[in-house]
Amino acid sequence: MVIDDSKTIRRTAETLLKKEGCDVLTAVDGFEALAKISDQKPNIIFVDIMMPRLDGYQTCALIKNNAQFRGTPVIMLSSKDGLFDKARGRIVGAEQYLTKPFTRDELLGAIHRYATAS
Repeated sequence: MVIDDSKTIRRTAETLLKKEGCDVLTAVDGFEALAKISDQKPNIIFVDIMMPRLDGYQTCALIKNNAQFRGTPVIMLSSKDGLFDKARGRIVGAEQYLTKPFTRDELLGAIHRYATAS
């Protein structure tokens, strides 16, 4: 699943992942994502940090606080690459932090590292 308020980022990630044979869900914000997550149960979630209504940190924390989805890998996506931002991602339970613009190899690396391990 790719959660990002940027249509460009969602479409880019979706295209890259579909080319690799992945089924991809998208959501424009945390609220939409949470509804889809409980219905679709994705194997891995990529979430943008800066989003309206419910940001990526809040979304990640809500996912990780749900016993059913605690084990689902969450990868933070952000244009900010500061130490504080990465630390905050870890605090809310994110497995990894990718800085935008991310590459195809970074996305696939995260999938191979986290989604295939489960």
